[in-house]
Amino acid sequence: MSGKARDFNNIETRGVIKFLFFLQGKAPKEIHAILRETLGEHATSYATVKNWVAQFQRGDFFTCAAPRPGRPKTVTAPGLLTKFTS
Repeated sequence: MSGKARDFNNIETRGVIKFLFFLQGKAPKEIHAILRETLGEHATSYATVKNWVAQFQRGDFFTCAAPRPGRPKTVTAPGLLTKFTS
């Protein structure tokens, strides 16, 4: 398998699913079969395809994940940095 298939991320996958569902009229099983044929073992699961199609049907057309509440991934604490470098 080429490196290109492994570089396919969730945003791109959602975009392809959105295209196949709305413009091509494909069902979730057909979409999953196309992804498996194209991406092989790197394809997203059928459950994920089915979930995203359901979200599109409910009107959630975003292909990017929404920000989630909780702890930030990075912290800026200048005092902490000087504490360990002194």
